[in-house]
Amino acid sequence: MQKWNFIGKLVVSTADKLSVWLVKENLDKRNQEPKQEKQAKILFLWSVTQLYKSTKNPIYYQHPTSDFQKLIPMRYALALDLIDDPTLIAEYEAYHREVWPEILQSIHESGITQMQIYRIGNRLFMIMETTESFSFEQKSLMDSTNPKVQEWESLMWKYQQALPMAKPGEKWLLMDKIFEC
Repeated sequence: MQKWNFIGKLVVSTADKLSVWLVKENLDKRNQEPKQEKQAKILFLWSVTQLYKSTKNPIYYQHPTSDFQKLIPMRYALALDLIDDPTLIAEYEAYHREVWPEILQSIHESGITQMQIYRIGNRLFMIMETTESFSFEQKSLMDSTNPKVQEWESLMWKYQQALPMAKPGEKWLLMDKIFEC
């Protein structure tokens, strides 16, 4: 007989690492029909979705027998400058209206689920949402061995310039979140 004392643990990723527990006491899976078990899972996922909609924070789900599995992606904000030349900025934007398929494939294969870039003047702001398995180190390693990504990055560097506080070789800089409402 297998019983669940709880259906999972939700960790809402905020500055204080707020934890939320969902408790489903003494669910006796032995007496559950497959349809009922599926309905319980759907209800749980619906609850997670509602929690995310109300908090807008990344949510993790931990099954009692598994490691953390990401249900809602992590979000990263990065910044970079463009060379302050209207012609170069227009060319840069044109490239980003028709990003090469190999670049899009590389982005998705690295665990980036969504990427958006915004511009004001010559300042760029990127928002990335990723899977739990994403790492900047792994993305960098993948990019360094991909000739098409290297070609794209070389081409983009014609339009980009490092932020004043960037270290040599740094392009996109990770931003710190300073406010959330």
